[in-house]
Amino acid sequence: MSARTDLDFEDFEKKLKAEKKRVELNLQAVRDEAEALAFEDEIDDDIDMAELQIENVVDQALLRSLEAKILEIDAALVRIEDGTYGICQKTSKPIPAERLKANLLAKTIKNE
Repeated sequence: MSARTDLDFEDFEKKLKAEKKRVELNLQAVRDEAEALAFEDEIDDDIDMAELQIENVVDQALLRSLEAKILEIDAALVRIEDGTYGICQKTSKPIPAERLKANLLAKTIKNE
């Protein structure tokens, strides 16, 4: 597997870091919302309790999803550093630049 020379790694790195910042802001907003729900004191009945529990489940799922996305972004940034960004992890072939532009986190060639 050889490093790609046809990609503007600085541009991909810049876009990945911007995406990470956006995801981190969303993550903080969801954490703040979850924390506010934890201190909700207007629980008057079972329906209010059920609504809070549903919101908590949704927030927790969203937190896990956002945290996983940050890990994926970090992994893509490591691939840029080590020269494996844009190389299919299954076939070791170059991932088309168009695919990488559409999905900065692509690790494989589609359908391979």
